[in-house]
Amino acid sequence: MSGSEVTECIAALRAGRLSLDEVAERFRQRDWPRARRPAPTSYGEMAQQQDVELDVPGSYDEVTAAYDRGELTSDEYQVLSDAAAYAINRTSAAGSGSLE
Repeated sequence: MSGSEVTECIAALRAGRLSLDEVAERFRQRDWPRARRPAPTSYGEMAQQQDVELDVPGSYDEVTAAYDRGELTSDEYQVLSDAAAYAINRTSAAGSGSLE
């Protein structure tokens, strides 16, 4: 199967090869790539960022795209979003040096 780990997990969920809990646990444990550009600090940076942003492979963008295509129910989307948010927040806290 081609694609990222995210799309493969969602496909396995749809096919019944993985449960929602198993996919959510994988999402909690993985490192999520940054999907958006950092906020510009000057007008020059803002002008450079006017290009259309493409989805980042393996990022949370793929979860949202799957929901938009109807591949996830709203309940599944909520569970997987919470799992991804947990992992992203864990990584952000570790990078900032703060303790949870």
